[in-house]
Amino acid sequence: MLTQPYSLRLSAMTLYDDIASKLSAHIDNGIYPQGSRLPGVRRLSQQFGVSISTIVQAQRQLENLGLIEARPRSGYYIRLRPRLKSALPTTSQPTPKPTPVAGQELVLQLAQVTSRADFVQLGAAVPDESFMPMRTFQRSLANTVRHYGKRAANYAFPPGLPELQHQLARRMHLCGSPVAANRILITNGCQEALSLALQTVASAGDIIAIESPTFYGLLQVIEALGMKALEIPTDPQTGISLPALELALEQWSVKACVLIPNFSNPLGSLMPVERKQQLVVLAHRHNLLLIEDDIYGDLGFNGARPPNLLSVEPDPANGNVIYCASFSKTVAQGLRIGWMVLPERFFRRAEYLKYVANLAAPTLPQLALADFLAHGGYERYLRQVQTRYARQVDLFSHAISQHFPTDTRVTQPKGGFVLWVELAEGTDTLLMTQDLLKQGISIAPGQIFSATQKYRNCLRLSCAQPWTAEVEQALVMVGQRAG
Repeated sequence: MLTQPYSLRLSAMTLYDDIASKLSAHIDNGIYPQGSRLPGVRRLSQQFGVSISTIVQAQRQLENLGLIEARPRSGYYIRLRPRLKSALPTTSQPTPKPTPVAGQELVLQLAQVTSRADFVQLGAAVPDESFMPMRTFQRSLANTVRHYGKRAANYAFPPGLPELQHQLARRMHLCGSPVAANRILITNGCQEALSLALQTVASAGDIIAIESPTFYGLLQVIEALGMKALEIPTDPQTGISLPALELALEQWSVKACVLIPNFSNPLGSLMPVERKQQLVVLAHRHNLLLIEDDIYGDLGFNGARPPNLLSVEPDPANGNVIYCASFSKTVAQGLRIGWMVLPERFFRRAEYLKYVANLAAPTLPQLALADFLAHGGYERYLRQVQTRYARQVDLFSHAISQHFPTDTRVTQPKGGFVLWVELAEGTDTLLMTQDLLKQGISIAPGQIFSATQKYRNCLRLSCAQPWTAEVEQALVMVGQRAG
């Protein structure tokens, strides 16, 4: 609990001052819990017997004092008040040398835990089903079965179904990336897209530059393909260091750079637009292929989608950017539908590799997703879930500030749903993970996010779980073991 109340000391000079004072008292008393949504203006108007304009003025006063915050298309929420805002994790300083990937065996164990209902799932970045639009998507599935019949059971050979290609091209155009539908290759999730991209542009033994820390699934792909990873220092707010990347390009023959510019996993960093532009220029200067994982790009907290690298590439059809994404974080992870956009010179090779790997992406999910996108269900869902994830990250950050050691450092993402937590030097989060698994709690230890098993004093938490007393108690236990 907070150690100090934050009641307003408002005079009763005006009616809206009085309403603001009463609302502040309700916040102090827990009638409106931290992180919860403040009732709408009409309801408050009726409750206090005043005009809507008076309520609006009172809300503005509370907002100016930092007690509530507005969220796009959702209303006002009670702000969380941590005892002390945690410092950001330090910028990574990985070993500037290419290395084979090792130590990824633990990942499968963590993945298997996600299917166990008796575990508190804080480890894998897999949203709880309550965060997914399953009810509305089920209608699209039913429409598909009813309208397409036998076609839904046939192969959809690469590059994929035109219906879904068209809808993806339309969405990418709205996001500032005009792409021809026939340049979109449908894949079995983003993981396969990343694998196909690397197989298309590189070979065993080649050096791949990556963020550090980075998504462990990428490390597994690099390991499976016999390539070497070159970890580049990465800032928890702005992403990969461009000066460090350029220095690496001058020292090593780097074939490609794989990164997540929008709300990266695990740091949640968001690369500013000007840095994205500088990165694309850098790639052209060094003839470097950029493989962009944009799986979290739709999950920004302020409602505005940040531009991707493809949108700042001067000539997308002939440039140096390969774009990869999927619906695993926004519709359902089990659909296994992703996609990629490649420069024309690489498209046929990737298309063939996709065919050799598994013939085709599933047909029924492709048709259902096309229907879901065509009828606006996806956009409506995003408007709701963006606000939910913002609240979840606030709740988890607040709990960490209360229950973890005072020197804990935590990221402050502006999108997505993961937090990177840096503990005191000497803390072993792998031992913590093994201990917590025995207690029915999963976390992701930092070393699986590094090719060289760095970040042993760090961990990643997924906030995409409904906030319950059980989840809060699990965070208390994690904090106790971090002390």
